Amino acid sequence: MDDPKRPDLGADETLVERVVAGDKPLFEVLVRRHNQRMFRTARAILSSDAEAEDAMQEAWVRAFVALGRFRGEARFSTWVTRICVHEALARRRKNRRLEPLETDETTMNLTPEHDATGAELAAWLERALDGVPDVYRIVFLLRSVEELSVSETAACLSIPEETVKTRLFRARAILRRELLEHVEGKRAGVYGFLGERCARTTANVMARIARL
Repeated sequence: MDDPKRPDLGADETLVERVVAGDKPLFEVLVRRHNQRMFRTARAILSSDAEAEDAMQEAWVRAFVALGRFRGEARFSTWVTRICVHEALARRRKNRRLEPLETDETTMNLTPEHDATGAELAAWLERALDGVPDVYRIVFLLRSVEELSVSETAACLSIPEETVKTRLFRARAILRRELLEHVEGKRAGVYGFLGERCARTTANVMARIARL
């Protein structure tokens, strides 16, 4: 993300022109501006945060080296995300530690203790997404988390727009099913009244009875 203390340095494409012209330090602004999307993109494909971080770093280096060939035919963010996708996929094929990209099989066994709000819900979603086949997971990340349009997502992944729509539908279906199963598994805890609350109320009731 951009440093809020720094002035607005303009659109990505303007910064690219200045970097290519020799102002290399400005490339840091582009990196900070798009690091979140780059990490999420890599993490949607790879099996760990560390692998994703390595992939995004390599993607940024590759982007810098190729910056002079950027012609603005797509947005810079789309262009650099596509580089990240290719790097992450190459690493995934090399280490062979994940299932085939096109598989429809999922195995999810999630046991978060609390998933009500904030960071806990985000953590649950991360675990759930790790169980979604990555061919669907990356589409979900780009569309529903990064909020890219269908056309932008298609451009990043080099797939047809209809494929984006189909994969997003399937990703959401998997997550809805997993969420329903998880919530049903927690139904015994709804409006729970145990522990200290139960002991306090019981004590109050018995104290009142004793006065009758």
